[in-house]
Amino acid sequence: MAALPVLRLPHPVLKRVTKPVASIGREERRLADDLLETMAASPACVGLAANQVGFDVRAFCVDVTGHKKADSCHGAFVLFNPVVVASAHPVAAREGCMSVPDLTGNVSRASEVVVRGLAPDGRERVIEADAFEARAILHEIDHLDGLLFLDRVDSFATDVFRRRRYR
Repeated sequence: MAALPVLRLPHPVLKRVTKPVASIGREERRLADDLLETMAASPACVGLAANQVGFDVRAFCVDVTGHKKADSCHGAFVLFNPVVVASAHPVAAREGCMSVPDLTGNVSRASEVVVRGLAPDGRERVIEADAFEARAILHEIDHLDGLLFLDRVDSFATDVFRRRRYR
């Protein structure tokens, strides 16, 4: 396992649609471990997509454990080949991203989501999430589709902000 460097905009891999994995093997399990380790080593990080660390595959991790805005919480998990099965009740809220570290933005996303994918053990997993966990999952799936939160803001003039830095 290793914490990997996170790519930043304008790196071209961040704007490409990722490829599905054919099966879960040793390399995919290692990637899952590396995603989780990178997320854990990154302060305030609640999710990370494979392309953010240079892998062109449909995989992401999320962990909203202990986050004040989280209602549902499935702990730390990785999904390969995620598919949104259902989503409802869009809500606008502020988002940030490790690949766009200096900005945040107001983005409307479903506050309830059902997602299906493969766990690192190769078994199908279905996750029903709401509130902040739903937002984090959808943010990471956007990465896999070559989208950043900046692609979802209504107005750069009113919905994008410089990130505050605390010392």
